[in-house]
Amino acid sequence: MDSSYKLKTPVAFLVFNRPETTRAVFQRIRDAKPPKLLVVADGPRSARAGEAELCRRTREIATAVDWDCEVLHDFAVENLGCKTRVSSGLDWVFRTVDEAIVLEDDCVPSHSFFRFSDELLARYRNDERVMQICGSNLLRGMGVGPAVESSYYFSQYGPIWGWASWRRAWRHYDVALSSWPGIRDTGAYKAFCHGRAEQKFRHDLYDKLHRGEIDTWDYQWGFAKLASGGLSVVPRVNLISNIGFGVDATHIHDRAHPLTNLVAAEIGFPLTHPSSVAADRELDRLYARTVVSPSWGSRLTRKIGRLVAAR
Repeated sequence: MDSSYKLKTPVAFLVFNRPETTRAVFQRIRDAKPPKLLVVADGPRSARAGEAELCRRTREIATAVDWDCEVLHDFAVENLGCKTRVSSGLDWVFRTVDEAIVLEDDCVPSHSFFRFSDELLARYRNDERVMQICGSNLLRGMGVGPAVESSYYFSQYGPIWGWASWRRAWRHYDVALSSWPGIRDTGAYKAFCHGRAEQKFRHDLYDKLHRGEIDTWDYQWGFAKLASGGLSVVPRVNLISNIGFGVDATHIHDRAHPLTNLVAAEIGFPLTHPSSVAADRELDRLYARTVVSPSWGSRLTRKIGRLVAAR
């Protein structure tokens, strides 16, 4: 990031038991020098030998601030699991601050990600239509899809590998998906799907989430945005590299996964804004086919199966 730019937004940093990936992300946070850092950490699993020490080292790295910064933390004593720890941690973050940039311990941002988030959080602060600023553009990261003329576009989807949001948007989040039965039974969810295959995929996914069969938090955030008709800002280039794929990952263990270690590019300033605040339907259809899965959810369906089997 330009050394003359002074970041205004607090950063929330979600960590667990991976010191080395945490160190890589923290270095970028250190370069950006946020005025406030909120660190959320899960506790060690009692049956995992050596994990308590890994968690201790990770927390030490994540709070090693050497710039003018207020550091707050929400550390779990015992292991809560991905679903409960991240959702409760983000609840704490958005109770504490009005808006935040959110990074997990394996999502290494480009330097310009922070200014990009900072400027757009301010621009859309009072626009209820916009619920998230994304750092990831998975289409461009994979070399797929047309280039976008403006600095970003709007999408009904929105990856959470490096993102930012506001308290006013997070209030729509419900980890238990309490509203899903009503939305399912009226068929209202079909309006935010691209065809019958996606309708079936989301019906099955949200049923499993509502029954508590998947230990994750992020699909519920996606549901909150879709069900609220919310939009995500997606940068014209990918600004985040996920370095966390592998045997110690929470969900995706395949190092050869097509989304691992995407190049994190820099974006230029001043930003060029789209002419209207509306989802790009063409790019959303492409995202659904390419990223969600070439066969409408088969990759994520396999992931869900692994998560359910691991419980």
